[in-house]
Amino acid sequence: MSSEIKIGLAQINVVVGAVEHNVNLILEYACRARDELNCDLLVCSEMVLTGYPPEDLLMRPGFMALVDSELQRLCASLKGIDVVVGYPKIDSGTMYNIGALITDGEITQEYRKIKLPNYAVFDEKRYFEAGSEACVFDYQGINLGITVCEDIWHDGPVELAVERGAEVIININGSPYHSNKISERRSVVCERAKKVKAPVVYVNQVGGQDELVFDGASFACDANGEVVHQMASFDSALSTVTVYKNDRLTIKGSEMVPEFEPLESIYNALVLGVRDYVRKNGFTGVVIGLSGGIDSALTTTIAVDALGKENVDVIMMPFKYTSDISKEDAYAEAKALDITYHVISIEPMYEAFVSQLAPVFEGYEEDVTEENIQARCRGLTLMAYSNKTGKMVLTTGNKSEMSVGYATLYGDMVGGYNAIKDVPKITVYELAKYRNTISQVIPDRVITREPSAELRADQIDSDSLPEYDVLDPILELYVEDDCPPSEIVKRGFDAEVVERVIRLVDRNEYKRRQAAPGVRISKKAFGRDRRYPITSGYRPKVN
Repeated sequence: MSSEIKIGLAQINVVVGAVEHNVNLILEYACRARDELNCDLLVCSEMVLTGYPPEDLLMRPGFMALVDSELQRLCASLKGIDVVVGYPKIDSGTMYNIGALITDGEITQEYRKIKLPNYAVFDEKRYFEAGSEACVFDYQGINLGITVCEDIWHDGPVELAVERGAEVIININGSPYHSNKISERRSVVCERAKKVKAPVVYVNQVGGQDELVFDGASFACDANGEVVHQMASFDSALSTVTVYKNDRLTIKGSEMVPEFEPLESIYNALVLGVRDYVRKNGFTGVVIGLSGGIDSALTTTIAVDALGKENVDVIMMPFKYTSDISKEDAYAEAKALDITYHVISIEPMYEAFVSQLAPVFEGYEEDVTEENIQARCRGLTLMAYSNKTGKMVLTTGNKSEMSVGYATLYGDMVGGYNAIKDVPKITVYELAKYRNTISQVIPDRVITREPSAELRADQIDSDSLPEYDVLDPILELYVEDDCPPSEIVKRGFDAEVVERVIRLVDRNEYKRRQAAPGVRISKKAFGRDRRYPITSGYRPKVN
């Protein structure tokens, strides 16, 4: 006897906490899968009702009551198609991360996630208890097994499902992006499928959620671990795979979207993160301080690609140290992008501040204080424009600067979001060059000239910091890899430089706590990933 199941993969961009909205999206996808694609079954992502991660919303009784009522509405509204969905559920006072099958208006199968991630950006043990049982059921003559996200990364849950008779694994996910994550994820899943000799249908969430970006990139692989179906990255999508069972079980995909190159993938993640943060938080657009430097140039380009040129305004805020080159290049980029461009000199407000402070500054030499006043004049200007227009400020500090505190609190750190917060300086340059291969919008001189904050005469970044081709590798080893300082030195870096960089990283935690959130594109970003005390007597030794 032969069997055939046509499965829809729903890669949905949900909004955390907007349960009614998310249920409406599920119903929309279900109707499309039924009417346009003739699917038997639609598979959605992990916690699709609430969005992932819902964090402490799960601790609010009113929120959980809303989840329950909307789940009932979803069940009652589904007609002519079965659906696998994810949601949180409280049972006898204990909360579980659920993957469930809805059939004929009822929840007919429920699986409790077994492996709860509690590392990096994940805090699932704060909210959930782990399940222990497999969920395997006969679906039109083929045994399906449901697992949830982390389950497939470890021995146990998938093997248990196969032992219980699962012929196909349905794995629903809220798996966030970082560079190289897509290929890493696919490798792990395919290896698991090959090990248990069962196909896997992998469905992932897509969209930005605060610092996190979910890339989608849903796919299916056969029992040999070969990818037979690959969906788009960073886009909402709906597509199908078909499972056949006759003498043997086979799975056939309907599309094979090519994987992005690494820089293209990072750039798309940044664009999606900015777009969703701005739109999901209800802002009309953004404003950016366009300085003529590389960081603001890249940020502006990302914003235009994310939001459209009509929703991006920039302000050049020159001072006596601002070079003609910076003014020319800022204007050239604004013109190339066809965005609203303002020039507001900060000299009058700077002079007013310094004049008012003169009595209390008497007897002190000019120092970094005056540089910071310049940055704070710019921050004040941007925030005033934001308040008046309703456009959110995008700040422009890169990961290298944020690591070592090369930024001014309440100055260039002012803003609601930071597109490049997790992007090292070297990668900023690489992304700018990549974006110019699509269309030339960032002036070449911005990419080739020596970087400078232009807060004093003839200033360049290397006056205060090691060269970025030295700084960035040290930061990657210390911040992302938790490499001991002595080991960093053994890898060929000067001990004094390493000690200085580490000291700067550790002492500037207080600044980073007050920084705007930003898109996470590395395996360890500041914020959810790396949680260090501000007050700490620990000093790692170089030798």
